[in-house]
Amino acid sequence: MTSLKGTGKLIRLILRRDRWLLLVVVLWLAAAPVGLADTYQSQTAAERAEYARTSGSNPTFLALYGPLHSETAGGIVAQRVGAIPLFIGLISLLFVIRHTRTEEQAGRRELLSGTVCGRHAGLTAVLSVAFLGNLLLGLLVASGLSQNLPGSGALAVGLGFAAAGWMFAALGGVAAQLTENAGGARGIAIGSLGAFLLIRLAADTGGPGNDLSWLHWLSPLGWVTELRPFADEQWWVLLLAVALTLLATTLAFAVSSRRDIGAGLLPARLGPAEASPALGGPLALAWRLHRGLLMGWLIAFTVLGGVFGGIAEGVGDMMKDNKDLQNVFSRIGGQEGLIDSYIASMMSLMGLVAAAYSIQAALRMRAEEENSRAEYLLATGVSRLRWIGGHLTFALLGPVVALAVGGLVAGLVHGANMGDVGGELPGILGAAMVQLPAVWVLSALTLALFGLLPRVTAAAWGGLALCFTLGQFGRALDFDQSVLDVSPFTHIPQVPGGDFTAEPFVWLLAVAAVLAFAGLATSRRRDMGAA
Repeated sequence: MTSLKGTGKLIRLILRRDRWLLLVVVLWLAAAPVGLADTYQSQTAAERAEYARTSGSNPTFLALYGPLHSETAGGIVAQRVGAIPLFIGLISLLFVIRHTRTEEQAGRRELLSGTVCGRHAGLTAVLSVAFLGNLLLGLLVASGLSQNLPGSGALAVGLGFAAAGWMFAALGGVAAQLTENAGGARGIAIGSLGAFLLIRLAADTGGPGNDLSWLHWLSPLGWVTELRPFADEQWWVLLLAVALTLLATTLAFAVSSRRDIGAGLLPARLGPAEASPALGGPLALAWRLHRGLLMGWLIAFTVLGGVFGGIAEGVGDMMKDNKDLQNVFSRIGGQEGLIDSYIASMMSLMGLVAAAYSIQAALRMRAEEENSRAEYLLATGVSRLRWIGGHLTFALLGPVVALAVGGLVAGLVHGANMGDVGGELPGILGAAMVQLPAVWVLSALTLALFGLLPRVTAAAWGGLALCFTLGQFGRALDFDQSVLDVSPFTHIPQVPGGDFTAEPFVWLLAVAAVLAFAGLATSRRRDMGAA
């Protein structure tokens, strides 16, 4: 039997299991660029030039989307979709780990290997689906954009999306070989993606030609922007993406052929033979299960806070030689208003990141249930509410700690740069903490899905994706305010610099309470493992 025997059947199995998920993700990621193209193509040249002089060089935009290489409609679209490769990379690496290490951890890989499936059939199948899916996404984006924009630039955007998916799918394949559990593999892969993002942030925030722009070449996310769609495309950059994809894929197969099924390249750390008295309750057990995840996210928030706080001081320098910016931001308080606007935008982004942690923490309940570990625990004297409460503690209070750490670090760094820690820290810390009600709505949504529709609990990620899409592209796509209001983050007041009212917080907390109650009530009554 060859090592690839059964690959075709596994490909069909993957498509059968995830056909709707793949369809929704591809269409969602392809729709935003096409909608933006319609919006900016309808603008006049003067309006696009105004965008380039103001928003296009705004540090917030540079941090989120990357540099603006052209003042044409295509160039603006290419910048505004600059955050999408990050999500493509995240989805691709999680998809690969789900169908490799997760299957192996659950024991299904060993069962298949004992039949007609070769050793490398599983890895080959999932990488094939990931590569073809990302290529399809790239072609759809290129086809959609070419209806209104030059074909070469449209193709560059599409291939940039596909290349991001290829690279991180291959890196996800490597991460899946390193540890014995899927959580560890996801931590390594997401940590790598976060490091590449921070490198791109450092390279882009100072604007084109800054002293750190060379850092683009150290990050695959930076390579995507260096394709320069609609601005004398640099096609050779795709060779870097192909080389990294081939290298990571080869490494994944090499490691896979040298390890035992169920084992990882990194040795597992064995625990003590007897449990500590500290594990005597469900909350203590939840701490044991969540502490690694929480520590990893706290490190990420510390770094994000340092980056955002360090950048804030230079935001006001943009206005020195730009009269257009001076006129625009004089209406919101001059340089101070510009810095406040930047801080509010970055803290809103940090709120979305905190929501991602909260959803991941809440989803641990479903993972414990699917792997039958919850059933063994609940067969003792532990009630379902106590078990859920242990995990929910980290889903609700974890974001509090994470946002506090991020806001505190950002405030200290920016305050030190401005020489006024006492004056700057409270405002930035408050801007981070006001995101909590919106974060809790998504936490409660995850709990509600866990209770009502446990099989689709992971659809909570779709809620986060919707919030990001509405926040980053909603106004550019001229969505009605009623559509924008679907996102809880739309209702968070702009702090600092905006008017603070308690009413939206009361409504958001009420929505979160209703969703949480629905989740708790139904979780108590349904069968374990029920759909």
